[in-house]
Order: sequence, then C-alpha cells, then structure tokens
Amino acid sequence: MRIPHPIPYQGSKRNLADRILRFFPDEPFRLVEPFAGSAAVSIASAFYFKAEKFWLNDINEPLIELWREIINRPEHIIKKYHDLWLEQLGNEEAHYYAIRSKFNETKRPEYLLFLLAKCVKSAIRYNSNGEFNQSPDKRRKGRKPENMRNDILNVSKLFKGKVKLTTLNYHTVIDQTLPSDFVYLDPPYQGTGKSGGFRYFQDVRFEDFIVSLFALHKRKIPFLLSYDGRTGQKVFGAPLPKELNLTKVEINAGRSSIATLHNRKVNTFEALYISESLRERINMQAILYPPQTKQPSLFD
Repeated sequence: MRIPHPIPYQGSKRNLADRILRFFPDEPFRLVEPFAGSAAVSIASAFYFKAEKFWLNDINEPLIELWREIINRPEHIIKKYHDLWLEQLGNEEAHYYAIRSKFNETKRPEYLLFLLAKCVKSAIRYNSNGEFNQSPDKRRKGRKPENMRNDILNVSKLFKGKVKLTTLNYHTVIDQTLPSDFVYLDPPYQGTGKSGGFRYFQDVRFEDFIVSLFALHKRKIPFLLSYDGRTGQKVFGAPLPKELNLTKVEINAGRSSIATLHNRKVNTFEALYISESLRERINMQAILYPPQTKQPSLFD
C-alpha cells in the first residue's frame, strides 16, 4: 500500500517525507505540527509507525474541519466529494466558481476539498477579505472520486483515535508542547504572506517566529524545521540566529519547475534544521553517512 494523501496542497512535503523521517527519534513520542497543512509528514510518520500520537494544528479553521471529517466521518466526506465531482461534468468552470462562492459563504469542508482538488497547483489563496480566490485548473476535472475515497479511508484508519486537532496560533501550540513531544515545523516560506501578493490564513513574522524557536530551544524540546532553501545558487529566506545552535541539512528536491520553464537546468534544495535537543537523540553520523552495502564480486 502506498502512503495515502487525501488533501492536495501546494508546498506539501509528501515527496520529501521519507527523507525527513530519517531525522526522527526512535523512542515513542507525540508528533506536533503547528503548521499542519496537508499533514504529509504526520501521515508518513503514522504509516511507518514513527509516532504514537499526533497533534495537528492549523490556523485555517475550514482546513482543520476537513481533517476532522476525514478522520472521524470518512464515509460522509467521501459521499459529499463524490456528488460535487459528478455535478461539475459538462459545466466544469462555472461549477467551480459556484462552489467557491458557496465555500466563502459557508466554509464547509467538502467545498474546500473540491476546490483544492481542482484549483491551480492545489494552492490555497485568500484575498484581503479572507475569501478563497484561487482559479480553477481548466485542464483537469480534479481528483477522481474513487482515488479520493481510497486515500480518505486509509488516512482515517491511520489517524483515528490518535489525533488532537486544533486551530490555535502557532505560538500557543509551541507554548503547550511537552518535553516528551517532538515538533515538526513547516511554516509558510518568507515572501508568501501579504507582501508576497497573496495571503495564507496566518502571516508569520520572522521576528515572532524566532522567539518561538528560542522557546523550544530553552525548554529542550526536540524539533525539526523545514524553513528555507535554494535554487541553484539563489538562496531564499533570512539566516536563522547562530544562538539557536541548529544543524542545517539540505535535501535535494529535484529539478526546479520554474527554472525549467526558463530553460535553466538547476535543482531545488530544501533546508532542514535539526535542533540541539534532537541531535542528542539521534545518530547524525549514521543518518548522513549510512554504511554502503558492498556488492558481491565473482571472487567473494
């Protein structure tokens, strides 16, 4: 069985999750995600039995309500999505805009799921009034109901009875973490807030975020941070304070799609920061430099 992912989401770490999990501690823990989004890392962690319990938080209330439906009432959200998907046939664009208007009025989770499955690049975008304003991808109808059904049912099995769901400010979540928790942070990258031309539900100010990282550091709560990156030699994001004593590791995310459009062959590297308390619980040497398996020769 492949790892299920019912919520399409731009910026999801689903393709990098297996490499991120290499830095997880071995002992039992509750995995806390203050910026859950599509929860790709938590899903992978549940799939590979890395964590016992989960705390998924996101300031986007309709998104967390969608998670609540997926985990606790999977058959209900499957039926709702199935009906919405069929209703669009033959009138796809107009139907999308009608559902977008209904979502902005009601915030119902099934409308959000349909929009994410069909909008451009599965990218959540909001205007200054907090209204979803992303356009439809006119080349496709969105994920087929039978595929969505399987992922929803499988994620529900992985998470049911193990997950705490909240819509708190990330500061509050960090303040409530316990020494036995393990925190994975994947905040919106710098430049993707108000000044970036579109809005998430939460604009993360660099200075405030650094204060929260220092709070985790002071309390010796292990954490892993996906924060910035680079494409070729172009680096994104301001440097983090040296006083946090973080170890930076780059993960090769593959060929940059934007660079490819401009006929440049460069790769994107995502940065992963390992906290000091996490380094004390894992074998960094073995993770970064795993032993090579010797290939047998004819004379062995």
